[in-house]
Amino acid sequence: MAMIACAIIAVIVVAVAYWWFHPPINIHSMDTWMFIGIFILLPSFLFFRARAHAYKHGSAKVGVSKAKAKTFNTLAWIPVAVVALVAVGTLLSLSFFPGNAQKYANILVPADDEFTQDIQEVNYDEIPVIDRDSAMLLGNRTMGSMSDLVSQFEIAPTYSQINYQNHPVRVSPLGYADLFKWLQNREQGIPAYVIVDMTSQDAQVVRLDSEHAIKYSESEPLARNIDRYVQLKYPFYMFGEKSFEIDDDGNAWGICPVRDFTIGLFGGETVSRAVLVNAATGECQDMAVEDVPQWVDHVYPANLIIQQYNWHGKYTNGWLNSWLGQNGVVQTTPGTDGSAGYNYIAKDDDVWLYTGVTSATGDESIVGFVLVNQRTAEAHFYSCAGATESSAMQSAEGQVQNLRYEATFPILINVNNTPTYFMALKDNAGTVKKFAMVDIRHYQNVATGDTVAETQKSYQAMLATSGTLSGDAAEANTQEQTGAIRSMTQAVLDGNSHFYVTLDGVEGIYDFALPAQLGIVGYREGDTITFKYIAGDTTNSVQELVDTQNKSDTIDKSSSEQAAKTVERTAETADQQ
Repeated sequence: MAMIACAIIAVIVVAVAYWWFHPPINIHSMDTWMFIGIFILLPSFLFFRARAHAYKHGSAKVGVSKAKAKTFNTLAWIPVAVVALVAVGTLLSLSFFPGNAQKYANILVPADDEFTQDIQEVNYDEIPVIDRDSAMLLGNRTMGSMSDLVSQFEIAPTYSQINYQNHPVRVSPLGYADLFKWLQNREQGIPAYVIVDMTSQDAQVVRLDSEHAIKYSESEPLARNIDRYVQLKYPFYMFGEKSFEIDDDGNAWGICPVRDFTIGLFGGETVSRAVLVNAATGECQDMAVEDVPQWVDHVYPANLIIQQYNWHGKYTNGWLNSWLGQNGVVQTTPGTDGSAGYNYIAKDDDVWLYTGVTSATGDESIVGFVLVNQRTAEAHFYSCAGATESSAMQSAEGQVQNLRYEATFPILINVNNTPTYFMALKDNAGTVKKFAMVDIRHYQNVATGDTVAETQKSYQAMLATSGTLSGDAAEANTQEQTGAIRSMTQAVLDGNSHFYVTLDGVEGIYDFALPAQLGIVGYREGDTITFKYIAGDTTNSVQELVDTQNKSDTIDKSSSEQAAKTVERTAETADQQ
């Protein structure tokens, strides 16, 4: 009877523990084996060993029995054998096991593409200008507008970036403030979520009617906890990092990716399916990755994508090469805090993960960058030598070092077919104050502005001045101006000579950079001049001097010598500085 009672108690304990911890029933799940080890294998081993000892030496309750002692000793080896099998499965998962390195490398294989052909020029009305931290700051400030809810709920730290009606936003649900608030409000559910526009920086609370209130969420402690609910509903699935999203009608959903391990017992993680949970009704839709609807943005978690690409970059030429020769071994660029460095861009109504790709040594340059669709895992690699994101951030911060602004992790945009880092510059309070654009290939080319439009204008002018902007792009941004010179002033900036010209009746300052625009030295105040320029924020960069007065023929030898001396003097001045 005692044995039966112990067995019943053990079954109840295991059942309650399973409901509470809800590990997947799957041999590929480490959580499953941890649960089995703690609640089944270890107690079984200790029980069998204790019974074997009792029958071997005898006790007050049982007599000596060598046969029973031998039986229990044999049974004690069963948990040990299971652990050994798990160890073998783990060994078969490792990359150095023959054939595994190539399997790891082939999980995520990006296509090599041309940046200018695949990435369209950015629409500045839709460019995300804030990062997750700023979105959280803006979203949390909306609590003041919820006087009837603020004491009962708080905003969850989720803030998933999605494309909502073809527009980049971050969304986060409310959550119960504590256990007592849950008891008071669980019947009605969570009545709102927060949405932050990443372009306008507007944040609002979206209130839900009783029919669409959120009842399945991470803040639920018991049966409606979305992790427990979906795991118990699909006990054999292994779920990965879940995300909160809204569909095009504003309904709240939980997106639950189903993990799969394709190498050995625990190796080669990927996503095979996704379960969509209606946060209001609990209705679930189980579907393959290729069948997931367009409005869903997060099926493949960001950290998993980073890991899969690093497998590709590390093991493409074999396991031995990844440690010794490291020929062609690359990895994603790290973030400023040492963790994975990535951001998101909107493309084709999907959210794409962006990250730079650097060499195995992790230097301060990139060999290209990769974009991966978080819904389908479609991946593209773009070859481009340039600076890492952290170097670009430092370069942008250097432009405003007197203000001590900090740069956000950049996103990738196309400006006149030039791969460009775009980032916001924030003050100590986390408020966005300025914006910066940095040329990936020439990270010393930095433009800043108080608005995105000003930054873009200055950046294009800078590209034109540096010669980076050329061909059709340069022609499209070039304007022509004619007028009488009102004033002409010379200055030296960063070792280069510039003539700053103003015209009668025309607003603006025109920058003639030497030696590219050397012909300006043949003009004097009062002369009529015609030139082509690109408009900038504070000055307009002159690209070409149109010689309507045949100055090239009239500048005599002395004028040429004067021009040469001008350049020489400016060079000497730069050396002295």
